[in-house]
Amino acid sequence: MPAQAHFESTYERAVQLEQILSNTVPELIKFVNAAEKERSQHIAGGSPFANGGGHTSLVDPLCGSRESLEKTLSSNGFLALNEEGAGAQGLQRLLDSLLRYSVNTSAPGFMDKLYAAPLPPGIAAELVLGVLNTNLHVFQVSPVLSLVEKHMTKAMAKIFGLNGPRSGGVSVQGGSASNMTSIVVARNTLFPETKVEGNGAVKGQLLLYTSAHGHYSIEKAAQALGFGSSSVIAVPVDECGRMLASELERLVVEAEHQGKVPFYVNATAGSTVLGSFDPFENIHKIAREHNLWFHVDAAWGGGFAFAAKPELKGQLRGVGLADSVATNPHKMLGVPVTCSFLLAKDLKQFKEANTLKAGYLFHDDDETAQSRDISNGASKNSDDETPGDDWNEPWDLADLTLQCGRRGDSLKFFFCWKYYGTSGYSTMVDVAYMNACHMSTLVDRESNLTPVLSKGRAPDCLQVCFYFTPAGQFVHELFTESGRINVQEGGVDQTTEKSQRARLGKLNSQVTSGIAKALIPRGFMIDFAPALEGQEDRGSFFRVVVNISTVRETVERLIQEVVTVGTSLVADLKTNAGPVGLQR
Repeated sequence: MPAQAHFESTYERAVQLEQILSNTVPELIKFVNAAEKERSQHIAGGSPFANGGGHTSLVDPLCGSRESLEKTLSSNGFLALNEEGAGAQGLQRLLDSLLRYSVNTSAPGFMDKLYAAPLPPGIAAELVLGVLNTNLHVFQVSPVLSLVEKHMTKAMAKIFGLNGPRSGGVSVQGGSASNMTSIVVARNTLFPETKVEGNGAVKGQLLLYTSAHGHYSIEKAAQALGFGSSSVIAVPVDECGRMLASELERLVVEAEHQGKVPFYVNATAGSTVLGSFDPFENIHKIAREHNLWFHVDAAWGGGFAFAAKPELKGQLRGVGLADSVATNPHKMLGVPVTCSFLLAKDLKQFKEANTLKAGYLFHDDDETAQSRDISNGASKNSDDETPGDDWNEPWDLADLTLQCGRRGDSLKFFFCWKYYGTSGYSTMVDVAYMNACHMSTLVDRESNLTPVLSKGRAPDCLQVCFYFTPAGQFVHELFTESGRINVQEGGVDQTTEKSQRARLGKLNSQVTSGIAKALIPRGFMIDFAPALEGQEDRGSFFRVVVNISTVRETVERLIQEVVTVGTSLVADLKTNAGPVGLQR
């Protein structure tokens, strides 16, 4: 098509949109339906591999390494950017390759990450946002989306126990961004002079505390915000991965005696690996005593706020005491990626911490916050919530965040919440936890598997963590009589306890990763995590994530597949390697 014709065709957007969607939507439905069909096969006890035919909907078996995929997509023209446009037919060919070689996260066997099958109302909202194509920075260009976000985050804050006339929240571009924003708000609220003068305005090193099992985004934020990694103190955890409040207090007091300045503590609601929930009430008490900003990273476990089961809601007891809470509905609640929020009990702190003069964008008649001397910023412990204070409800939402460009991702959760209702979400979360408990029970009963935590212990969240241990033995024990492998390295016998455990664990880790890889063409994608501290000899273990679309029969099939694949892999190792040390 000539360039002029292409230019003129841009004025026929409605026609183009209808044509493109009429070609695209049926293919997307087919993609999702393939996953639904496989889920039905699980329920019926069938297999996509029955009679030697078919393959999993998870990912095309021809999709191998990155190199082979890049070669395929280069040879078929997918990656080429041509001088002339490809038109509707070209987009159709692109879609064919895109869907064929992408991971279908709607597949029942996708249990690898903390997100999974997207719910249909959220998918519809994605399309609506694309058509609206607006920026949720000022009310004038996004009036309805601004109202949606304000009202929904207010409701979310209340569900978490963040009450009060100034409670609410803002959408952000992910859990890491939520955590970083909370740190900025904490610093600028506790030390308002840093907003102009930087971290050096505070005498003494500013310190942040987080669980040893907390998300790495806290350290990344510390690097980005000029604190440095050394400012992040990892607080030891108990055997179940929960922060030890006594250790937090010890570390804070120790730092204060050294002239350092603790100012922020991050507690976790649903850790990434074990799904642990920190003791929020105890942490809050310490935060109050030492004037720390108390943040809760509930990016994963925050979904339990919608649960009906008291034992699940109870996991979040004390979260309402926090100054800020991060939560990601795109994880447990099935909203399309990304959809994340930072909630607070007092949005006034967000505005005063983040607002800057930008007269070209924010045409606010009330310049109180902008003209106020920065050293007179709000005090963290201010409980002034009277209607007569200088607080005006902000409607230009970018003034509360680090972002200017803001997509209306809150609409995706809004659509899902409206469609299913609070009770619908409660049922989905409760059933997902029941399936996680069922899987945990299957692990306990299976002689070839060993739970990472003690047998009979119910999961804290929706992850189930376990080792493959044929006949109750760790893999390295199958190759040695004593359970010990001596490795000669540079002529020196490496038999120290620490190095010995690491060598044993490496063999177990290789088998774990081998099983995970072999499961993919069989319809399952699961992840594994490195050895816990003090358990290096056990190596990596499986971390399976149950989601709200998971059915009971899928977890039963997965357990069978892990045992089948693992047994075959170990048999091959015995045949090919025999009882020898770890290969380099």
